[in-house]
Amino acid sequence: MQWKEMHGWTVKMSVPSVLAMVTVFSVIPGGVLSDMRGIQDLEAQQIAQGSTHLHRRLKRGWIWKQLFVPEEDPTPRVIGQLKSDYYRGEFSIKYILSGDGAGDTFEIDEYSGEIRTLKKLDREEKAFYVLQAQAINRRSNEPVEPQSEFIIKVQDINDNVPQFQNEPYVSSIPEMSPTGTTVAQVTATDADDPMFGNNAKLIYSVLQGEPYFSVEPKTGIIVTSWPNMDREAREQYLVVVQVKDMLGLSGGYSSSTTVTVSLTDVNDNGPTFQHHLYTFAVPENAAEGTTVGRIMAYDGDSGINAKMTYSLEDDLEESSTFIIETDPVTQEGLILLAKPLDYETKRRFVMAAEAVNDHVDTRFLDLEEFRDRTTLKIVVEDVDEPPVFLSAVYEWKVPENAAVGTVVGSVSARDTDTVNNPIRYSIDKQGDNTKAFKIDPNNGTIIVARALDRENANWHNITVEAKETTQSHLSSSVVVFIKVLDINDNVPRLARDYQPYICEGTQAGELIQLLRAVDQDDPVEGHHFYFSMVPEKHINPNFTIRDNQDNTAGIVARRSSFTRKDRTQYLLPVVVTDSGSPALSSTSTLTISVCSCQPAGHCPTGRVEALALSMGVSLQTLLGIVICLITLIVLSILMLVVRRHRLKQQEKLEVEGKELELPETVSQKVLYYRETGGVGADLNFCQPAVPLRRHPRRRERRLRREDVRASIRMSLRESHLIGPDDDVFRQFILDRLAEADHDPYVPPFDNLRTYAYEGVGSPTGSLSSLDSATTELEPEQPVCNPRTYTVRLTPWYWGGEEDTIF
Repeated sequence: MQWKEMHGWTVKMSVPSVLAMVTVFSVIPGGVLSDMRGIQDLEAQQIAQGSTHLHRRLKRGWIWKQLFVPEEDPTPRVIGQLKSDYYRGEFSIKYILSGDGAGDTFEIDEYSGEIRTLKKLDREEKAFYVLQAQAINRRSNEPVEPQSEFIIKVQDINDNVPQFQNEPYVSSIPEMSPTGTTVAQVTATDADDPMFGNNAKLIYSVLQGEPYFSVEPKTGIIVTSWPNMDREAREQYLVVVQVKDMLGLSGGYSSSTTVTVSLTDVNDNGPTFQHHLYTFAVPENAAEGTTVGRIMAYDGDSGINAKMTYSLEDDLEESSTFIIETDPVTQEGLILLAKPLDYETKRRFVMAAEAVNDHVDTRFLDLEEFRDRTTLKIVVEDVDEPPVFLSAVYEWKVPENAAVGTVVGSVSARDTDTVNNPIRYSIDKQGDNTKAFKIDPNNGTIIVARALDRENANWHNITVEAKETTQSHLSSSVVVFIKVLDINDNVPRLARDYQPYICEGTQAGELIQLLRAVDQDDPVEGHHFYFSMVPEKHINPNFTIRDNQDNTAGIVARRSSFTRKDRTQYLLPVVVTDSGSPALSSTSTLTISVCSCQPAGHCPTGRVEALALSMGVSLQTLLGIVICLITLIVLSILMLVVRRHRLKQQEKLEVEGKELELPETVSQKVLYYRETGGVGADLNFCQPAVPLRRHPRRRERRLRREDVRASIRMSLRESHLIGPDDDVFRQFILDRLAEADHDPYVPPFDNLRTYAYEGVGSPTGSLSSLDSATTELEPEQPVCNPRTYTVRLTPWYWGGEEDTIF
């Protein structure tokens, strides 16, 4: 016994009485509630204030049965009851349920502690539920028992069909496989509980595919059950496998799947020819490489096992005329022509052909069974062939001085057919542009037809055609090459037009010019030229020629006193001789100029410099004269262009003046303004005595005629749209007055533009005198001529010097 004082009370408690145990049951695999979790609580001894009684805690705990619920049961039912040993049947305890599914899947009767289901459950979705229960005193609202956790397990039923995994199933095995060879393995799963009954226990069986295949009932491994299955007989099998749950008992579910089994090929067949003799025909003119025919040995295998090689027997002469090759795609033997055929020589070939597998497998056949032989017979057909030349090409030589009619050579062709038709020869005109040769049509002899020149054409390529005289007119051709041999028929000449010069002060023995020669001939031993001077009575005192014996020669000065004052040019004849037989020579006269050479020894040999020297002036003077001439020509052209431009502008102004017309709204009294003495001078009218201000100088900016005309027309149009009370009209008058007050050079108001802009309807009348009908004359003024009164307004208006017509 142990006494403990708490809150001022002395309590005697035994150690066993202090602990309370609560057993809690949990779900273990197999559906047995093997563990129960107990939760104990100590109820403190309650000692009332002033009481001497000692209260002993009583042992209490949860009491419930094992809780299970079957799945897929739609009927709500009581699955168990929770109860505390504190319960005395007075409904003083209130039971509360919480945790997984509390309230929506499960509910508890708060008075009796019975637990009910609210809906059907699915074990495959949730196999168990963990809930918490609590008992509360209704009066004190205090826990009678602490919160306890328990598990409700969902019992499985067979409600799922087994399903195959990894579909579709495709497998292959070699043909001729022994019995028991593994083909494939099928696997199925069942969502039911494998630990509860036989709901998820599966068994396999074959529905289709026997007697060739079988399956292991528990593992689903498919094996062969028929020996030596031949791919050539059947290549593919469909095996249907069924799986059942409940160990195949009645009431269970089942499903099936199809396994595609293919037999792969092995080399268990050899090549076989369908015929013992193959006959082919080929024309004698067939080209080398022509396909004569095809043979094929049948092999029931496929792929690499069906590959074979064809060959011809090597001990026969015919095998060298033909060859055989294997087509890699069709596995056919291609018989090809290897040599030309001649019907007249041999008309038939007989040979043996053999086909052998490339890959053999002696597990299934003997080595000799992988080969087969057959006989080939090839017949040569006769063809009317064209003539054949005895030589594939002809090459001849002829000297270029050969006379017309000289025989160059002869071609020959024959008809290889048994008939041996006659042949005629001809030269192809398209290949013989020079027409230098002819051919005898009967015997093929080629002769020279015209003179030859090696320097123009050193080779002649002609095509000779041989044609049969029969109706077929078969023909063939051959190329004839004729080389023209060179003879010495061209004279040697200097290599270029030499212009030698000698500087003043040149010393005797100095080289003036190096000479070279050329010859169109082409001697076999090569060119060799000799240089010399023309033989004269007296030795040339000025120059000599030195032959260098290497086809070059040099002009050498004999003296050293050359000056331009004495002589400006010297003529030197030069003789060039070749080494031909007979030798040919030519004479060229060189002009040697005497020059005042520059310090570097350069003599002005250009055309301009030579011209200056011939005129006796310096080069700088000649260039200055040329520049002056060019400048004068350019100035003349510019003046001509400017003059034409001015004439065009004047013509344009005259045309514009003619186009300027008088507007109809302008008073007909103002017709023409011109200076005195002009066209209007003969009118003999009196000039007004009032002096007018004359503009001291013209405005720099002058208006064009079209601008003036456009301004007048615009003013006339506006005058019909405004009146005297218009703001535009008033502003216009004020602007003109301001100009008159501040600008002494402004045009007067008495002008045509102001008059045109005044408009109509003014009660005060016009400001311009152009509209006045009569003019009162002073008594002292003479009587004016009643003719038309004209006044020139140009001095006071900014018009041009030319006449202004409206």
